[in-house]
Amino acid sequence: MKAVVVTRPGGPEVLQVQDMPEPHAKPGEVVVRVEAVGINFADTMSTHGTYPGTPQPPFISGREFAGVVEDSGVRVMGYTQYGAAAEKNAIKEKLLWPQPKGWTSVQSAAFPVIFLTAYLAYWKAGMTSDAMEPILWPAEHKKRVLIHAAAGGVGTAAIQIGKLLGVETYGTSSSEEKLDRVKQLGLDHGINYREVDYEKRVLELTNGEGVDAVFEMLGGEHTAKSLRCCRSFGRVIIYGTATGQRQQFDAGVMMGKSLSAHGLWLSVLSKDSELIQRCLHAMQPWIEQGHLHPEIGHVLPMEQAGEAHRLLLQRANYGKIVLTIG
Repeated sequence: MKAVVVTRPGGPEVLQVQDMPEPHAKPGEVVVRVEAVGINFADTMSTHGTYPGTPQPPFISGREFAGVVEDSGVRVMGYTQYGAAAEKNAIKEKLLWPQPKGWTSVQSAAFPVIFLTAYLAYWKAGMTSDAMEPILWPAEHKKRVLIHAAAGGVGTAAIQIGKLLGVETYGTSSSEEKLDRVKQLGLDHGINYREVDYEKRVLELTNGEGVDAVFEMLGGEHTAKSLRCCRSFGRVIIYGTATGQRQQFDAGVMMGKSLSAHGLWLSVLSKDSELIQRCLHAMQPWIEQGHLHPEIGHVLPMEQAGEAHRLLLQRANYGKIVLTIG
């Protein structure tokens, strides 16, 4: 079978389409004929060898996918740590979910990582009806969330979910063009971080109060800045380190405003099949009603996997990048 292989540690140039042995299902697994694969920042980290749990090259790239179960013909989408970007994938059934009715494999492959991450971020922020630690705000309280990289995959998903939850959304991006696109999705306040300091702008827009939660995937000084964007009892949900820098924390601000920081790692949470099923069940009505859909900026053949990674690394993407397989 054909597969996108990480031939050695490095950048997009190390990705090659090669012939690889076909997988065989172990007990509890099925073989999926893969039709599409979503590209994530974690994939670029795996290529460099900096993502925890990544095997030594050569290995098959890709973590979220959609296709058809070989034996039954059932259309599914799924999640794995690596190995998705191939014509076939053997995977545990508990890591597979039905494709939404009427969706293509390209759409379905763009769904798992961004929408599960976005929903779990609101869940950790105490804003969903099934939250483990719900926050009982007064009825007149307007919930506010700051979403970094609002025009990226998780960002576009978080905007859609926030609108359905009645949350006032603030989003950062690198261009007015991207901000215009996500405002059409429902973003309330766009902030071009290349032109203004987003910390100051958030405080200006909220009359000095700040937001209730920040979805933070940058790392470095941005974690501390995100904490300073919060009002009392706010939460920063950390789900990535796009800068490659360890998160910095402003302990004085955290104590002074009773703030907290929460980690969120889908690679680990995906193993909790009960939790993932609850998230999917909560989002199912929104999907059926047409309120949720992946924003897909690029669809490329698997032979252009390197270009897909370059687009992501250069922040030149809008929404998701998807590879078609075969």
